[in-house]
Amino acid sequence: MQTASFAAVGECMIELSGRGGDLWRMGFAGDTFNAAWYARAVLPQDCGVAYVTAVGDDPLSQKLRAFVGESGVLTDRIRTIRGRRPGLYAITLTGAERAFSYWRGESAARQLADDPAWLDEALAGVELIYFSGITLAILSTTARGGLMAALDKRRRVGARIAFDPNFRPALWPERAEAQAAMAAAYRASDVVLPTFTDEAELFGDRSVAATAQRIAAAGVSEIVVKNGPEPCLVFAGGRSEIVPALQPERVVDTTGAGDSFCGAYLAARLMGIAPVQAARLGHEIATKVIGVRGALARVDAAEAFRSAELPLP
Repeated sequence: MQTASFAAVGECMIELSGRGGDLWRMGFAGDTFNAAWYARAVLPQDCGVAYVTAVGDDPLSQKLRAFVGESGVLTDRIRTIRGRRPGLYAITLTGAERAFSYWRGESAARQLADDPAWLDEALAGVELIYFSGITLAILSTTARGGLMAALDKRRRVGARIAFDPNFRPALWPERAEAQAAMAAAYRASDVVLPTFTDEAELFGDRSVAATAQRIAAAGVSEIVVKNGPEPCLVFAGGRSEIVPALQPERVVDTTGAGDSFCGAYLAARLMGIAPVQAARLGHEIATKVIGVRGALARVDAAEAFRSAELPLP
């Protein structure tokens, strides 16, 4: 496998976005792939970005794999499972706010952690590994445990593990199961990037500070609590700092904003940029993303670095 500094683990799906009436545009996206896309946009080209997932053997799976490769993301950690298909979701918009409908029962990505030997090989040598609560939710209980074991193995030999809880209630059969899985993921991670509204819904947090404190109590040393258009809270080195969000020129579609923040933030951290400055870059990228339709936007990383007053890589 080719060398990768950053790898995201999860599910890339077929995305249908409404164009008005009965017209739909087909693309490919998914929370962890979106983050990989933006990490690729920010990182220097000599830092490999990989996607770890499973796809089927059908024509749409082939198109999905090709799209990942055309995005500059390495595809040699994508497993093919015969007889399976990609998951699919449709986005409907009310103004700039989106709603999702999902079809993922035959998704090959649900089996991405079923082969421990393959998963170990896919994660080997990666400096920073990123996964999400959606990654956990689509897996069986056994596969979920296998993924956590594989991440722990990599962490013990020096990899950094990053986690975005990205809680989606419809994916979890019971609230208690989601809480237990998230808590285990916190303990397995070096960096956690929760969204406040998700954490408030799942755990009843009353403030971004309460979210950071609860996750820090699990032993996490670096936390960024995202809060939509509001400032985020960065906890690192035992200190907390509020980083203001930016006012976008226009809001077209908020799909992928949090994912783009995560991808840009983690890429910046891989480059040695301090947490607060990395969060500023995350805000810059996210602000550009919500100005266009769809989860994946072409962004000018150099412009974002200049706007965030960071040295160009």
